[in-house]
This record gives sequence, structure tokens and C-alpha cells, in this order.
Amino acid sequence: MTVPQTRREARAAEAAALAAQPDDDELEASVQPAAPGALSTDTDSIAVARGSSVLFGRGLLYVVVWSMQLVVSSLISPVLAHLMPPAEFGVLASAIALYQALVVVAVCGIDQASVLQRAEDGDDRRARGLVFVGMVTAVTVTVFALVSIPLWGDAAGFVDQHPLLLVAVLWTGPAAIVQLSLALLVAQDRIRVFAVTSLLSSVGGSIIGLGLLAAVHADATTYAWGGVVAQGAAMVIGIVATKPRFRGLFDHRTTVRAFKLGVPIALGSLSYFVLNAGDRLVVQRLLGADEVARYQIAYVVGSAVILLLTFTNQAWAPHFAALRDAVARRRLAMHARDELYMLLAPVLVAVTLVSPVALPILAPASYRVESLTVVVFVVALTAFPVVASGATGRLLLVERRGVTVGVIGAVAGVVNIAANLVLVPLTGIVGAGIATVIAYAVLAALQQASLPDRREWRGPRRRVLLAIAIAIVVAAASLLPPQDLVWNIVRIVGVAACLPWFFRRLKLARGGSA
Repeated sequence: MTVPQTRREARAAEAAALAAQPDDDELEASVQPAAPGALSTDTDSIAVARGSSVLFGRGLLYVVVWSMQLVVSSLISPVLAHLMPPAEFGVLASAIALYQALVVVAVCGIDQASVLQRAEDGDDRRARGLVFVGMVTAVTVTVFALVSIPLWGDAAGFVDQHPLLLVAVLWTGPAAIVQLSLALLVAQDRIRVFAVTSLLSSVGGSIIGLGLLAAVHADATTYAWGGVVAQGAAMVIGIVATKPRFRGLFDHRTTVRAFKLGVPIALGSLSYFVLNAGDRLVVQRLLGADEVARYQIAYVVGSAVILLLTFTNQAWAPHFAALRDAVARRRLAMHARDELYMLLAPVLVAVTLVSPVALPILAPASYRVESLTVVVFVVALTAFPVVASGATGRLLLVERRGVTVGVIGAVAGVVNIAANLVLVPLTGIVGAGIATVIAYAVLAALQQASLPDRREWRGPRRRVLLAIAIAIVVAAASLLPPQDLVWNIVRIVGVAACLPWFFRRLKLARGGSA
């Protein structure tokens, strides 16, 4: 089966083929027989080395672009909190959460199906057809949500907020189409147009929204229109760049296969998305709204690493889909998992060290931020099971095990709620963070148990486990000193020291080191 190549990969392959032409001595030497099994092992090792170089090299460029929305949102949130009344800021947060859930439904997993279809076919024809199918699906979901607002708007908590709800729903269609386009652009390795589309849809929305707030009116609806305008412009660029294929609507076999993969994934993601917000509901019911606000601030800081790992999974999906050798794909998944663990070690230490400095900037003194550093540390620990679940999840998706992935996601969501009900009364909002770690650990364990070749799956090596343990101990120990000026300076120095540690590990990962 043909492995799809990007333009860059095709040129590199042609150059490598010319350089690999053997001379007479090489031809004579090549007649010598190889040891049984050596060729397979060497081939897999080469595939892992090359794959690691791509994943931790060019693959991370896409993560950097995607992560800009995380940077911008972190900078914009305090500004919005000062420009808007608290009630407006709160209802905007709820509208954005609703919009994100609607995008999951509107995309319906077609983005992942199109990436996998391209890898299986070796060309873009049917993948572009699926993008058109996804566009029709997104428009259908958006129109249905719009006309049914009177039926569910008040029940969703948006009483007297239907104008904002209208804008949030209008935001959904373009955002879903942008997501479909970005998935195919990553698979095609078109970093420039990907960067323009992604940055316009995320960063552009925040900038336009702030401009509207300053020029028109300081309310949630006005700011949300900025997102609609930016996503609409990004949608046009994405459509022009990917050229969705109209005839895809009539390719029923491919469409059915795509929905068989995508719908369970979307339902699992949606159920976990909804249930994951349940920790806030449990905290509010048991501890009150003030504790919800404190937990949300700590969760935003601690979960930044989790969001970056989500972007990493999206950026890496085409590379694993294009690797059709199951053994090489499994070995690359285990190798990439271990390298991510090693990269997470300095990141965990840095996030924990910086939290006592960052939290007072993000929240007022009434939030009692001194005690939130423990919550940040616990939530940041979630990154390790997220890496584990990402490694196995990519393999399950390549095998088109969409139902399995969806069911496991729903189970993890239920576990999250149950753990919150048990732990929050005992340990407060720290218990909500622990419940998040447990839920992701269950997700990772169930996905690993569902692998078709799970007996061949290997856990992290000893030196990887040792590095993780050292990082956890150092990060936990950093919580003990007081949060005064002297110790905060020491913490900042520690964060700076984590940078060369991180970049050294990244350099080793790009080289495919074992």
C-alpha cells in the first residue's frame, strides 16, 4: 500500500534514492546474506529514529502554533475580567464552554477520519471528499442548534441571554470547518497556511473581540462577535487551501466508514467533556461558588501542560496514520511516550515552581492563592497519564477502533464524577485535582488493555521512571518553602534552570536517542 508523502517528503525521498545508488563494491558486498531477523530489527529501529526526528522536530512546530491560543487566552482572561462586569465575564465563560461542546458535535470526528483516510489511500482525493461531508455536517448541526434555541436556551442557563447564545451558535459552524481544514493541512505538512489559518481563528478572534469591546460596547455578546468574524475569515482560507471535494457527498462507502469511526469518538469526547465539568458542579454543591472559582484558577495553570499534550496528539496523528507497519508504529508509539515523559520532567518542576508567582497575578488576594499551589501540582501530575493515553489512543484510532475509544472516554468521565463525590468532601478542591488524575489513569489503563497486541506493549524503561520520580519529588518539595520574595526569586531561578534541561531532552528526542 502506498504511504502518502508530502511535497517535502517526496523531494527528500528522491534525493535519498539518488544518493543510495550502489557502486560495484557495494553491489558485491550486498550479496552477503544477512542474519535472520536482523533486517526486520534494523528496519524498525530506522523507522523509530526517523519517526522520532519528525515528531519532535517538524511535528512540534504545529504544536507551537496551536499553543498560541493557550498563550493568548492566558493573557486575555485578566484583561476581560477588568473590562467586563463579573456577571458578563461569567456568562461569556459559559457561552464559550457551550460553543466548544457544539464544535465537538459539529465536527463529529470527521477530522480524524479524513486524516486516516488519506494515510490509507496515499492521496487526498477521498480525504477532501470527507472534508466536504464534514462541512455539510457542521452546517446542519449549526442550523439545527440555531432554530432550536427557544427550546433549550433557558434550560441551559442562558435566561435573557439569547443574543449571546445566538452568537455562540453562529461561532460553531466556521470553527468546525476550520478544525476539519487544519487536520488535513497537518496531514499535508503545509505549515505556512496552517499557521495563518490557526492563528487567525484563535489569536485573531481575541484581538478583534477586544477591539469591539473598546469601540462598541463592553459586554459578552460584543466580544463573542470577534470570534465569529475571525473564524469566518479562517474558514474561507481553510476551504481555499484544502479544496473540499463535492463528490465526496456521493461516496457513501467512505462516508459510512468515516461516521463509524467519528461518531463514537465524538460521543466519547462529548461525554467526557461534559462529565469533566462535573468536578466544578460537585465542588459548587459541596463547597460553594467561591471554591469553584479558586479551583478554576488553579486548574487553568496546572492543566496548561495537558492542553499542550492534546495539541501534540493532533499534530502527530498523521505521522502515525501514515506508518502502515504495525510493529514499527507500536515501537514508535512507545519510544515517543518515553521521550514525552522525559520532557515532562522539567515541565512539571517548572509549572510547580512558577505557580506561587503566577497565581497572585491571575487572581485577586481574596482567592487565597497561597494554598492553590498544591492544586496546581496535583492537576499538573495528570500530564503523565495523558501521555500514556495518547500513545495507546493513537494506535486504536489507526486501527479504526472508534467505538472502543468512545466508550472508554465515557467510562473515564463517570469515574471522574464518582471520584469527586468521594474525595472532595474529604480533601476539598485538592480532591477534585486527584479525581482528575485518577480519571485519566483509568482512561490510559483501559486503552492499553484494549490494544490488539497488548502483550507486545512495554512500559517505560527504568531510567524514564527514575526521571519521573525525581521530578515529582523535586516539584513536591518546592511546595514546602514559604511564598515570600526571597523564595519566589529562588523559584524563578529554578524555572530558568529547567529551560536548558528541557531543550537538552528535546535535542535528544529529535535525534531518536534510545
